[in-house]
Amino acid sequence: PIIGLPGYPVSGIIVMDQLVKPVVARLTMRPFLPDQFVEATISRRLTSTLKYLEFVRARLGAVNGKLIAVPLSVAIALFLVELAHPRLSRIVGSAIELLAAVPSIIFGMWGLFVFAPFMSERIQPFLAKYLGFLPLFKGAQMGIGMLTAGIILALMILPFISAVMRDVFSMTPHVMKEAGYGLGATTWEVTRDVTIRYGIQGLIGACFLGLGRAIGETMAVTFVIGNSSKISASLFAPGNSIASRLANEFAEASDPLYLSALMELGLALFVMTLTLQIVTQWWLKRIRKRMGGDLL
Repeated sequence: PIIGLPGYPVSGIIVMDQLVKPVVARLTMRPFLPDQFVEATISRRLTSTLKYLEFVRARLGAVNGKLIAVPLSVAIALFLVELAHPRLSRIVGSAIELLAAVPSIIFGMWGLFVFAPFMSERIQPFLAKYLGFLPLFKGAQMGIGMLTAGIILALMILPFISAVMRDVFSMTPHVMKEAGYGLGATTWEVTRDVTIRYGIQGLIGACFLGLGRAIGETMAVTFVIGNSSKISASLFAPGNSIASRLANEFAEASDPLYLSALMELGLALFVMTLTLQIVTQWWLKRIRKRMGGDLL
């Protein structure tokens, strides 16, 4: 088959066009299917397949970045609020906020010329040596690919998530913390049962905020993701995303069908972001009802 995805029988249409149509035309002395109809049908199938592949890649890249950025952001925010000296907390917090102001193209160039060679020489060989039995860590060790793009995305959204979580955790009333310490709770118990519980709404909101930024990121991902149209189980393999495909191919889209397909991909990206915001608001309202409005 030309495309091995269920629900996209492009190969069957091509076979019918190349084999069945000449036979029927010879028997009935008239054409069976117009060429324009076959080409339009194949184009629609290919466009649908393209949208499906780009949706999967966009989600995979964003999820890779979130899996790395969220635990680090929570740890940084809790350290700055609960453990660090106030002076150190202000200095580190200001540095994180300055990191958020770095343009995305700087992250992309640094990832391509500095981080990608480091990944191909150190990180990927190490992962392949000890975790190579897993499909996630097999394949060519080129430095660029889904893993590198996920780490770059994590570095980009880390300042946003950390800054929001730090502000949320710092809003926890000192009276609630002192009450926990007065009952004999440890620092970890106060952090887990008071600080995190009080700021759970802002914490989840910060996570979805970072996810929205990761899905729509363009230039940094374009530099390091590899820009390949194949989906592989390996994190070392190059990939693509909706934003990077639009950046790479929009200027070359001279054919109306090609341009329409890219415009539809942009619409799909907009719908994904809008849906994410709607789900975020619904989820936060559900948490507010479950944990109590007064606490949140």
